[in-house]
Amino acid sequence: MKKKLMLLAAFLLTGIFLLAACSEKNNAETGTKTEGETPSGTEGKTEEKAEVKDPVELMMYSWRPEDREAYEKFIKEFEDQNPGITVTFKPYKSTEYGTILTNALTAGQGPDIIQLRPYDGATSIIDAEYVVPLDDIEGINDISDEYLTAARGSDGKVYGVPLSLNAGVIFYNKDVFEEHGFDLPTTWDELLKVGEEMKAKSIVPIAQAGKAAYLLSLTHSVIGATSYDQSYIDDLLSGKADLSDERFVESVKRMEQLEGLFPKDFIALDDKDTQALFYTNQAAMYINGSYRLETFENTNPDMNIGILPSFASEKGGETPLVTWVDGSYAVVKASKHQEEAKKFMEFMASKEFGQMFSDDLARISAIPGVEPKHELVKEMTELGEKNPTPYLMLVYLGGGSPTTKTTFENALQGLYIKELTVDGVIEESQKSMDKWFEPMN
Repeated sequence: MKKKLMLLAAFLLTGIFLLAACSEKNNAETGTKTEGETPSGTEGKTEEKAEVKDPVELMMYSWRPEDREAYEKFIKEFEDQNPGITVTFKPYKSTEYGTILTNALTAGQGPDIIQLRPYDGATSIIDAEYVVPLDDIEGINDISDEYLTAARGSDGKVYGVPLSLNAGVIFYNKDVFEEHGFDLPTTWDELLKVGEEMKAKSIVPIAQAGKAAYLLSLTHSVIGATSYDQSYIDDLLSGKADLSDERFVESVKRMEQLEGLFPKDFIALDDKDTQALFYTNQAAMYINGSYRLETFENTNPDMNIGILPSFASEKGGETPLVTWVDGSYAVVKASKHQEEAKKFMEFMASKEFGQMFSDDLARISAIPGVEPKHELVKEMTELGEKNPTPYLMLVYLGGGSPTTKTTFENALQGLYIKELTVDGVIEESQKSMDKWFEPMN
């Protein structure tokens, strides 16, 4: 019995020593102060360490792979100003972006910041409560209310920071016009006349792609800008007119007439194919968004480009510039780093960012106070301020499922493959509009 008691005492004593050793080791690793000890370093340093937050990485989705280099520069500037926050720019092809984004948002995993399509494209995501309001971030209220409309929810709150204003323009190759002695068309009739002269010299008048249907809608907005005017748009929105109005019908007739000025089999061509026709001097003109200026200058910096806003209906008539907000950036509700993501939103809403955006990407910034340095961007900015007109299908007819815009674009494709007439295009589009559109009071 005595022997057993002695063994038990020895076991307990060993346990006490082991516990003490572990306690000293833990105190040394964590900096915990035991009674009678003086901590290594000052208390001020201990408090300073406690204030340092863990690094945060934000994932940012976009549909603009071509902007990667510029965005990496913008992000570097933000990261230098905000140590501990890093931003990864992850762009996808524009045609694939919608599906990828929907899957990520539905799964509740993925990006912290997303690029929203404008107008109805943004509202659908906003009203599904996938993003958070940004009304309280610094700089947002300095942006034009007209631009903020592109990122408002049905509740009237702002959910995105609009970055750029796009313009639909007619790019023209000055060297092609000069070399062949073509007169620059300023009216619709002049366009048709010089187009025939170009074809006679084996020059493609307008480098138009049709495989992606949205390109047809964009071209229509530029061509139609002078067949209908703001009074028609007002009548349409108030319910006094519909798509069968002769003013709109005329715009579709113009699209039918243009077929002869487009490349052969254009309906099967990608946009990149027709861009190549333009910057290799095989085509005289190219109709697209102002964002293509950056593409051309990156591909062929020596190209001599000019722009026209639209073709007047008659000599000396108005030539408005088609404009719209090209999406915005929003903070995802499921993000674990909303505070840091909002810091990046404030950076994007700043004049500093807007100026870099305009300078590096040759784009029209939505941020007030930005002064474009690029001559063509400056020209487009002035044209937009002087005589703007909205991209009708995108700004006002993006509702429905499929949207009326999509229905119209697909119907234009049908027109060119001889499955639909002009009246058929109008009828299909109006049926779509009737399903969802409610006149504004």
